[in-house]
Amino acid sequence: MTRVVCVIPALNAARTLPLVIDGLRASLPQASIVGVDDGSTDATASILRDRCDRSESFTTNRGKGAALRAAFGHAVALGATHVLTIDADGQHDPRSAPELVDALGEADVVVGARARAGSAMPLRRRVSNALSSAAISAVAGRTLPDTQCGYRAIRRAVLDAVSAVGDRYEFETDFIIRAARLGFRIGAVPIPTIYVPLTEGGGSHFRECRDAARVVATILRHRLRPAS
Repeated sequence: MTRVVCVIPALNAARTLPLVIDGLRASLPQASIVGVDDGSTDATASILRDRCDRSESFTTNRGKGAALRAAFGHAVALGATHVLTIDADGQHDPRSAPELVDALGEADVVVGARARAGSAMPLRRRVSNALSSAAISAVAGRTLPDTQCGYRAIRRAVLDAVSAVGDRYEFETDFIIRAARLGFRIGAVPIPTIYVPLTEGGGSHFRECRDAARVVATILRHRLRPAS
């Protein structure tokens, strides 16, 4: 029996969270929703408590990777067979969720692939995403889609087999490299590119120097450690 659990790592996302959660309820009505508040200073924690099936709040900011790791633990405890990860900032359209989950029929990990040409995403982010995807693909030994996209569907078997490291954005990079090197099938589903400005409660918490350095360090570590 298929059991889908949606996980939402959230940091200061009170303005966008209700739309994300309501959108998931509409598109995946049978799914459970787990939210992890990463030390927010706004009403994020209370929104997650009120609207999710299960939630957890960190007392301090620990990073997206730590929030995802905690959320995966809750998903497993709920008996998930399929896990969907979605960001809380409104930049992923919940209406695409069923397509990502359905694609697990032919893949073990499915990544939302954002269009680059004509995208609302700033040019600098588009270029950095393309470069990082190329570098991660080279290390993983296969062509991988939009590796920096947090909109993903994952089979339970992958969660059981992959022990990704890192507490911040490098966690997602480490996870997909390890999954690919273990031979899991990586697929992609085209998704709309939505860029919510800071004035509307959106905007990524990715810090281009600090977090990019962590991602690069993760890539280099795997490059120096051949796949077994």
